[in-house]
Amino acid sequence: IEIPFLIHELKDPISIIETGVRTLLEKQEKFGSLTPKQTNTLKRALRNTQKARAMLSNLLEIGRSEAGCLVCDQFAPVPATFKALREALEIMMGALADELKEYDNEDDALKLLSEHGVLLVVAPSLANSQIDQDEVKYRQIVGNLIKNAMHHRNRWMEVRMELNDETLVVAVSDDGPGIDPEHHEMVFKRYAQVDTCSIAPRKGHGLGLAGAQILARSLGGDVELESEKGKGATFRLTLPAKYPQ
Repeated sequence: IEIPFLIHELKDPISIIETGVRTLLEKQEKFGSLTPKQTNTLKRALRNTQKARAMLSNLLEIGRSEAGCLVCDQFAPVPATFKALREALEIMMGALADELKEYDNEDDALKLLSEHGVLLVVAPSLANSQIDQDEVKYRQIVGNLIKNAMHHRNRWMEVRMELNDETLVVAVSDDGPGIDPEHHEMVFKRYAQVDTCSIAPRKGHGLGLAGAQILARSLGGDVELESEKGKGATFRLTLPAKYPQ
């Protein structure tokens, strides 16, 4: 049985579980009220279901990239990045994601995020720009980098965006434990993790960072790492504003 087929088969039951949990949380007037402990348990189940769904989507996009399946069109990278950020928050910081839903004004939303150590900095020249790329894969890459930074940060993480000579640059930084240069290549290997017993006290990379780099390279770009042990990390996505034909 092919892996893509298995992934498609898994998506339906995961979606059913997610819908069921959401229904219990959001329609208590119909299905009965919940205690605080029950609510917390369901929210934890929802976040983990979303993680599983995100992992499946990641695997599908990697498979499509390796098969040469791209869907390129014009889109605005700033709103796409903000959407990826929201999706990452749903998985990594559920309470903040719920609070963020109450903010319709983007400036107010960004202020709320900054108060929680989540920063989005956009160069003025990029504010109203569009690029010609595969938006789904772009959001997948950025989402993976954001989730990694959220997982490892101590107090803050930052997403910084700019457009340089028709190249989009998205740098995702955190103030976490950092990665020793001798382990930089390892974090981009599929299913590899930096051992907690090693000199690099950072783990949990698994497929996310490897997938981000695979997807970026399929779009004509790349993901590179700048980090030293104890000094945080910056993962920098560079992507041509127009997919090279």
